[in-house]
Amino acid sequence: MDEGKPLFVQIAEMVEDQIVDGTLLEEEKAPSTNELAAFSRINPATAAKGVNMLVDKGILYKRRGIGMFVSPGAREAVLTERRSAFAASYIAPLIAEARKLGLSPDDVAQLINEHASTTSTS
Repeated sequence: MDEGKPLFVQIAEMVEDQIVDGTLLEEEKAPSTNELAAFSRINPATAAKGVNMLVDKGILYKRRGIGMFVSPGAREAVLTERRSAFAASYIAPLIAEARKLGLSPDDVAQLINEHASTTSTS
């Protein structure tokens, strides 16, 4: 677990990760609050807060008496949200620093491509 984030946020992100990587598919039953709590060794109320966060975002929906399920379009919604967060956290500061250094967008792209080709993806 990530010490810098609230546990319920970490639970929500763990479920989102499973949706993004294909472990949880759209319309598939999501882990229950109790399963998430047991797996993460946290209070079920904390796990429920994370699940409810995903319900509020439209990532999960409840089937009364059956459990939580992954919403149609959930994977694309999570990817869209994460791409936006990535741009705000990494791209915007990168562009600001590049401008300070007098680098053009083409210069930055070239640096990224050079670095990507020399960095292992493992």
